[in-house]
Amino acid sequence: MTRVCIALGSNIQPEVNLPEAVRRLAAHCRVLTVSPVIETAPIGKTDQPNFLNAAVLIESDLSAAAFKTQVLEAIERDLGRVRTADKNAPRTIDLDIALYGDAVLDLGSRHIPDPDILRYPHIAVPLAALAPDLRHPETGQTLAEIARSLPDVGLRRRVDVSLGL
Repeated sequence: MTRVCIALGSNIQPEVNLPEAVRRLAAHCRVLTVSPVIETAPIGKTDQPNFLNAAVLIESDLSAAAFKTQVLEAIERDLGRVRTADKNAPRTIDLDIALYGDAVLDLGSRHIPDPDILRYPHIAVPLAALAPDLRHPETGQTLAEIARSLPDVGLRRRVDVSLGL
């Protein structure tokens, strides 16, 4: 079994789609813990609703490639995710493998560990809430250290949105 950190985001009915994504994840793997939900302003395309972001720590016996295609992409499709050329477009759900154990690998155009962990607080802060002492496989920094090193850009905890567990 491999411990996997999944980053979640939504700005189309996020109060429904984030908990539903976690429920569907739990049908395919063991969900160990979920982060608090945070609200963030959109990046790039700013004329859209704010995003709700979170992270989930799971255990799976699937390879990273199989987990991405068989579980994450299937959940995104089932929840109405429409991919467009604009990677900052609104979305019902976005599920990404942020960390796959201590592996460093490429899945198509996606690198794991997700480079956005080191760039964006809306990714790093929920991950740090899951496992603050977990070390980034490439930099050696803990997730808590990474989250503290990023700028405070007005993340707002949403205690009114529960991911279950």
